[in-house]
Amino acid sequence: MVQLSPKTEETSSELVLATATLDVQGMKCAGCVKAVERQLEQHSGVVSASVNLITEVAVVKYVPEKVQPKILAERLTAVGFPCDLRTSTAIPSGTASQHALSTTLNAAERKQQQMRRYRWGLVTAAILLIFSSLGHLNHIGGPSIALVSNMGFHWGLATLALLIPGRGILIDGWRGLRHGMPNMNTLVGLGTLSAYLASCVALLFPQLGWECFFEEPVMLLGFIFLGRTLETRARNRASAALEALVALQPPVARLIGAPNASEMAGIEIPVEQVRVGEWLRVLPGEKIPVDGEIVDGETSIDESLVTGESLPIVKRSGDEVITGTLNQTGAIALQATHIGKDTTLAKIIASVEDAQTRKAPIQQLADTIAGYFAYGVMAVASLTFLFWDLLGTKLFPQVLPSTTHEMGGMSPSPLLLSLKLAIAVLVVACPCALGLATPTAILVGTGIGAERGLLIKGGDVLEKVHQLDVIAFDKTGTLTVGHPSVTDCIPLKEIESNRLLQLAATVENGTNHPLALAILEACKGRELPLLRAEAYYTEAGLGVCALVEGQTVLIGNEDWLGDRGVVLPASTVDRAQSLSQSGKTVVYVAVEGQVQGIIALQDTLRPDAQETVNRLQSLGMAVILITGDRPQVADAIAQQLGIKQVFAQVRPNHKAEIIKMLQAGQGEKTIDFNPKSKIVAMVGDGINDAPALAQSDIGISLQGATGVALETADIVLVRARLSDVVAALDLSLATFHKIRQNLFWALGYNTVAIPIAAGLLLPSCNIVLSPALAGALMAFSSVTVVTNSLLLRRQFPNPH
Repeated sequence: MVQLSPKTEETSSELVLATATLDVQGMKCAGCVKAVERQLEQHSGVVSASVNLITEVAVVKYVPEKVQPKILAERLTAVGFPCDLRTSTAIPSGTASQHALSTTLNAAERKQQQMRRYRWGLVTAAILLIFSSLGHLNHIGGPSIALVSNMGFHWGLATLALLIPGRGILIDGWRGLRHGMPNMNTLVGLGTLSAYLASCVALLFPQLGWECFFEEPVMLLGFIFLGRTLETRARNRASAALEALVALQPPVARLIGAPNASEMAGIEIPVEQVRVGEWLRVLPGEKIPVDGEIVDGETSIDESLVTGESLPIVKRSGDEVITGTLNQTGAIALQATHIGKDTTLAKIIASVEDAQTRKAPIQQLADTIAGYFAYGVMAVASLTFLFWDLLGTKLFPQVLPSTTHEMGGMSPSPLLLSLKLAIAVLVVACPCALGLATPTAILVGTGIGAERGLLIKGGDVLEKVHQLDVIAFDKTGTLTVGHPSVTDCIPLKEIESNRLLQLAATVENGTNHPLALAILEACKGRELPLLRAEAYYTEAGLGVCALVEGQTVLIGNEDWLGDRGVVLPASTVDRAQSLSQSGKTVVYVAVEGQVQGIIALQDTLRPDAQETVNRLQSLGMAVILITGDRPQVADAIAQQLGIKQVFAQVRPNHKAEIIKMLQAGQGEKTIDFNPKSKIVAMVGDGINDAPALAQSDIGISLQGATGVALETADIVLVRARLSDVVAALDLSLATFHKIRQNLFWALGYNTVAIPIAAGLLLPSCNIVLSPALAGALMAFSSVTVVTNSLLLRRQFPNPH
């Protein structure tokens, strides 16, 4: 898991804040989450605290001069939430990410140990449920078994159940109540103890005529352990994607002395000891240990588990490789460029973990309710007991002599009836479902995204996607491939097209301008050799000339050639303008003062640009183009894609102003806009578009997991594939819908189940819930929420 802390930042009040990450154990429900947050925020110097039930992590922002994270951890431990501080202090330079990965592995091991404990809990649950159910056989017409029909057996079973498997629940519930932080264990503990003590009174004082129901607390504990076991298994499945990412980091690297060294083995060293600039050997079938650049060899790399790219990619000398990707076919030597916390894999893991701690605003309602949930349930249980004992049985006397549809058996005693109903209220309430509703969906959604190279930064981003109105695209490198290519090579004299291109490429070989590189690439594609040339001269942004085989060759724009005495015929200028109006950049080629031809270049659209724009428009979003390019080029691109609103010749620092204007629903060229605020997304390359990405409500970066992109963008598309914009939005919407479904179920379940448990249907339908059945429903409720989140995987199956 990511190392933290401390990471400083400036607030508007000039305070320097630090961020600490705490591993918190012992949280069982949303009430626990709220209690932990309240405990942390009560400290002077703590600015904010965000706690995640699933990942068992608390992220705290604090003023270092006023409080230290160690004190916060100790306080949480003292009130019943064992807590450890994650710290990167004393970690050697360059090994912070390795420490982060190792702490994540430790957390994974802790989860495995917890899973083993809950497997034992599953066995315990089975034993409790089987023996308590045997006691009910004679109630449903089954055989009467001598041993289990004996009341002493049931007393012994209930006593052992409470003292051994139930002991932890009772202790944790009492601790929470004592510290003013009642939780689900408090409710379950009160319910089981009440049932046990009432049965003990009935056993010791038979003259009261009360019913002994020792099997109820046993069955209740059985259902609790069964539900928690299933819930834990589901939680582990939800976090499997992140654990798979962590497992990609190889433990060792093979250090070599030189890129072309004859030794294949090299020296194996721990990967955290690798330094930037060192050479490493990677054999076929091995994982890339650090980010690097291939300096020798050729191979194909499987990047699917990191970027989501399904097909292997051929890599040669000069190409970059990513930590954790799989070398498939050839032995290569690479030079380390990024290590530790700076590797792509470490950044992805950090981004995914951060996303899992960021809550959706919709969760705030659930958290607020959960903070007072246990108190409210205890109050309802108390009112239920008082109502039925003092008033209910008198108003509805028919509930005592007959219970034709009863569940679990009833006694005609008003006191015992009231107690059973109060116990059912305590155990049917499910604060767990509220606490699991958002984090499980976010955990599954961000995990699915990580498998596909879609890094979604958290629940707040998911909710904004649901409200999205406008999506603005940068042009160069976003809608287009990012570099020009030759589209037309038009001879105007008695010269062949290949000869014209060959002359141009020879002259352009003296510069590294993007247009020059495109002409050289076109010449290479036609397998034309460069000619002998000398006396290169370049005027940046205007033109270039050289002496080629004794002839002066000039390449440039209309004005530059005119300044050098080259006369451009009107027909040639008209033809060039026609090409320019179609969005192409035109250069003229002149030999010895005579125009020989025109070469047109264009930054071509990405193959999936049209489909992406169409899909976004079909979703009801207004699509806008913002570019620094010329209006003719921008309009041509927009016309091709069906984009109606274009902002051209916009400087990078002014793009943020355009975004701000769109958010206000303003703009003279606005077409389908109403004059009200809008939720705006910006899609850019994460570097020169950083201000616009930061200003937008949702920043989407296509340039992969660069530092700027990860810091600025809310959604990072590691594969830099334009269609992934739609995929990310689809995943965000689906995850947000799961959150809403979970919250609807959690709130709806408690709204319906608690009144029924309190006896709402008893007078009219003679239907009541026994404590054991109430416990089963409670366990089913939390398992349902986690399972519903896991159903996201059916919508987005594993791409590998």
